[in-house]
Amino acid sequence: MQFDLTKPQKLLQESARTLFRRRCSMGRVRELMESDSAHDPELWQEFVDQGWTGLVFPEEVDGLDLGMVELAALMEVMGEFCVPGPFLNHLSASVVLNELRNHDLARARLREAIAGESRIVVALHETESRWGLNGVRLALRREAGRITLEGSKSRVSGAVEADWILAAVRDDEELAVVLIPANQEGVTVKATPAIDPTRPMGEIHFDGVLITEDHVLGRGEAALGAFTRWLQVGTVMTCADLVGGMQWVLDATVEYAKSREQFGRPIGSYQMIQEQCADMLLWVESSRSAAYYAAWALDEGDPDTGRALSMAKAYCSDAGREVGNRGVQVHGGIGFTWEHDLHLYYKRAKASELLYGDATFHRELLAKLILDE
Repeated sequence: MQFDLTKPQKLLQESARTLFRRRCSMGRVRELMESDSAHDPELWQEFVDQGWTGLVFPEEVDGLDLGMVELAALMEVMGEFCVPGPFLNHLSASVVLNELRNHDLARARLREAIAGESRIVVALHETESRWGLNGVRLALRREAGRITLEGSKSRVSGAVEADWILAAVRDDEELAVVLIPANQEGVTVKATPAIDPTRPMGEIHFDGVLITEDHVLGRGEAALGAFTRWLQVGTVMTCADLVGGMQWVLDATVEYAKSREQFGRPIGSYQMIQEQCADMLLWVESSRSAAYYAAWALDEGDPDTGRALSMAKAYCSDAGREVGNRGVQVHGGIGFTWEHDLHLYYKRAKASELLYGDATFHRELLAKLILDE
């Protein structure tokens, strides 16, 4: 059994590293995170030119038709460089369109998304809802032959720069997917504070937004399947991004421990520091194994895919936080300063800990899977 990345997968990672070294230095990351969207149009065009916006989609819609392992390999490098912007939420949202591409409008918007001509987000959360789909309460209102939408969605990553919104709603109690232009009359998008400035959040308010029947892309089982796939792909992407960030924190911490001297010796010579770094290494490598196994399982349609995804996200969520904690501890006072880049990775890990469900949410899913067996 092959436990390492293939040569093409490693080449994908190296080409990504080459691009990010050239176009996404930490100085540039800091510049972008000062904006409401953290979006760089030139960097985005590089993603499009590389084919990354269509990485996992079929050739019939102009995608590269690669798999989840390749996507995980790319996302690991993005985490390693703390790449800002909407790639994660855009690609995972495009998965919803792909699942519903038999609908003409979904297919057309998917082609645009792959070509980089528009950016897509999924609006799931409401005020008190969790990552599961059972919390969707926002409903279409059908009166006098008109369909309107009134309400709000919160914690929408990438909302500010979105061109299209895929809203999870109820239609006669059924789960439904509605595609809404972000500039449509009655739609208001507001940036909201977020712990991770590289992937800003927003709120979306719908004030009597008029919906046509064509913009309802799917209902019932079709909508459930599309959103489930979105959650699965988003989970893989987030886990891989966490792995890349953890690797950066580990590497930076080890280098600091080698060079920082205290009492005439490098601090890395002290057992307590060695133990901290050893724990970090264990969390990083275990997270990497879990993340790539989940990606492989999703690619192969393995019967244990649900379990693999929840195990990976639960472990990576906890590990990302703990690796960040240890990194700050070993760096000491400098680890708390704005000038050091460590806090950017720590904040990103804290945000990713919650994305697509935190460890508690996924442990609950695991318990249900075990009890249902």
